[in-house]
Amino acid sequence: MKTLPNKFILLTLVILFTSVSFAQKKELEKANKEFDKYAYIDAREIYLKVVEDGYTSAQIFKNLGDTYYWNSDYDNAAKWYQRLINEYPSEAEANYYYRAAQSLKSLGQTELADGLMKTYIQKGGDPKIIKASNTSFLEYEVELQKVSVNTEYSDFGAAFYGNKLVFASATKRSEGDKIHEWNEQPFLDLFVADMDENGMLSNATPLDGEVNTPFHESSAVFTKDGGTMYFTRNNFIDGKKGRDKNKTIRLKLYKATKSGDNYWTNIVELPFNSKEYSVAHPALSLDEKRLFFSSDMPGTNGMSDIWYVDILEGDTYGPPVNVSALNTEARESFQFISENNNLYFASDGRGGLGGYDVFMVPLGDDGMPNGEIKNLGAPTNSNKDDFGFIINERKRIGYVSSNRDGEKGSVADEIYRVQERCEVTIAGTITSNVNNEPVANATVTLLDENSIVVKTMTADANGRYSFDNLAECSSVYIVRAIGDGCEYNEKLVTTPTASGTVMADLVLECDPCPPNDLGCRLKLEPIYFDFDRYNIRPDAEIELAKILAAMRQYPELIIHIESHTDSRGNDAYNEALSEKRAQSTLEWLVGKGIDRSRLSARGYGEYQLTNQCSNGVECTEEEHQLNRRSMFIIQN
Repeated sequence: MKTLPNKFILLTLVILFTSVSFAQKKELEKANKEFDKYAYIDAREIYLKVVEDGYTSAQIFKNLGDTYYWNSDYDNAAKWYQRLINEYPSEAEANYYYRAAQSLKSLGQTELADGLMKTYIQKGGDPKIIKASNTSFLEYEVELQKVSVNTEYSDFGAAFYGNKLVFASATKRSEGDKIHEWNEQPFLDLFVADMDENGMLSNATPLDGEVNTPFHESSAVFTKDGGTMYFTRNNFIDGKKGRDKNKTIRLKLYKATKSGDNYWTNIVELPFNSKEYSVAHPALSLDEKRLFFSSDMPGTNGMSDIWYVDILEGDTYGPPVNVSALNTEARESFQFISENNNLYFASDGRGGLGGYDVFMVPLGDDGMPNGEIKNLGAPTNSNKDDFGFIINERKRIGYVSSNRDGEKGSVADEIYRVQERCEVTIAGTITSNVNNEPVANATVTLLDENSIVVKTMTADANGRYSFDNLAECSSVYIVRAIGDGCEYNEKLVTTPTASGTVMADLVLECDPCPPNDLGCRLKLEPIYFDFDRYNIRPDAEIELAKILAAMRQYPELIIHIESHTDSRGNDAYNEALSEKRAQSTLEWLVGKGIDRSRLSARGYGEYQLTNQCSNGVECTEEEHQLNRRSMFIIQN
C-alpha cells in the first residue's frame, strides 16, 4: 500500500522537474530571441526570472550584463559581468572582461577595473586599449546646466542649426507615439528649439517635414547655409522596414533638403549604408566636402569606429575610410567638428572617468587628426556616459549629452548646456606718486560694475596684488586701493573676451611729508623771505595764518620753527640771518596770541639746501629762493 504513493510521488516529481526544465528552456529560447532583436527589456525580465529560479549559465550572465551595458546601466552590468567572470571564467571571452572593467570604472572602482583590463589583455584583447588609457586631460574649465527642453524620457545628440538647436528626444510627442521594446521609451524623433545668444533653449517642437517617422530618428548635422541635413534613422524608408540576417533593424544615414520655410523633404538614403551594419551620427568637415560617421561596417577595429567619405559632385560619395588614428577595440562615436577645426568625439576605449567620455583632437589641413588626443575631463565627463558634445568656440557655449544624473542608463540621457568658464585674473602693483616706490601692504578691493565688493586683499611688501580668477570675461570691474599715508584711488577695468590676466597698476597720491612736518601736512606754500631780509612778507602771512589756525585748534601742539637761507653770502652771515628769520616767524605767532612756551625757533643757515644751488653753483633767482624758507616741526 505504501509503494504506490511513493511511486506516485516520484512520478509526480519527475513530471514537475521535466515540466520546469522544459518551461525554462522555452523561456530561454524566447529570451535569446528577444535579445537578438535588441528588445532588451523583455529579455531582461525573462533572464532575471530564470536566474531567480536557480537556473544559470555563462550565456545568461553575458546577455544579462549586455542588456544593462548597452543601455548604460553600468551598476547592474557590473553585477552580472562579475558573476560571469567568477562563476564561468573559462567561458568569459576577452570582451566581457573589457565591458566589466568599463562598468566598474564608471562606478569608481578603478583598482578592480585595472585588474580586469590586465586579464582582458591576457585573454587576447587589444593592447592598444591599455596604451590609449594613458590619457592626457585637457584643461577645460566649464559649467554645466541642464537645458529647459529636456523631457522625462531620453534627450540627446544636439546639433547647431543657425540660431536654433536640433536634438533627438523620446518624448511622447514623437511620431506615432510607439514604445520601443529595447528601453520601454517612445521612439526617437528630431526636435528643434529656439536658442538665444546665451545658449538658453525654448519652444521645442518636432522638426517640420518628412524626416520623423514612427521609428527612430536622431543625431543630425546641417550645412552652413541651412539647406541640407544629414541624419540618423532606423532602416526605414518609404514606409518599409529593413532588417539584417538576424532580423535586426540597423541604423542608416539619410540626407534631406529644405523646401520653403524649414520644411524638410526629399529624403535620400546614402549609398554606403547596409542592412547588415549600422551607419550613424554624421559630422561635416569645415569645407563640407567630407562626411564623418560612426559604423561597425567591415573593416571596423572595434565595436564601432569613426569613418568618413568624401562628398563628390552629383550626390555621389567616395569609399568609406576608417579614421584609424582615433579608433580602439571599443566604441568611438558621436563626432563633431568645430569652427576651429577640432574634432570632438565620444569613446569608451580610452582612459577616462567611466562609460563614454568626450575627447578632442585638432585636425590638420588634410582633415585628419593632427595632434594629441585629449580627454575633456570633468565636469564635461563623468563616471557615466558623456557624448554628443558640440561647441561654438567663438561664443564658448556648447552642449553635451549625459546620463550622469540617472540610474537607468540611457533612459536618463539629458542635454546639458556647456558654458566655458571664462575667468580673468586682475593683478597689478600699487605705487606712490611721490617717488614711484611700491606702497607696501596697501589695501586693495575688487568691486563689480555695481560697486559690490567681490574681494578685499592686502598687497605684499612690494605693492603687488592679484585677484586670481575672480573676474568674469567681458565685464567691468573697479580696482580700488588705499595705503598708509596715501589717499584712495581707483581704476576701471574692462575684462577681455577670453580667460587671462589683466594688469591694473594704481598710483596713489601719498603724503610726502615727514610725520612731524606740520607745514607740509597743511600744504603750506613756502614762507619765503626777500634777499638779505628777515621781515615777514604779506604772502608769508597768509601761510602763517594756517599754522596759527592749527595751533588754536589743537592746544597741545608744540612747534619748532626752522629757518633756512640760500648759499649766497658767507656761512656765518647766513647762520645769523636764518636765526633772525626764525625768531621773526616765532614773534609773528606770539603776536597773534600763541603762548611762547609752545614755540621754539632756530636758524640753520645754508646747510640744508633743497636743491643743487650750493656755493659756487650758478642758479636762477627762483632756484635760490626755494632755499630761503621756514619749516614748522611738531615736537613730541
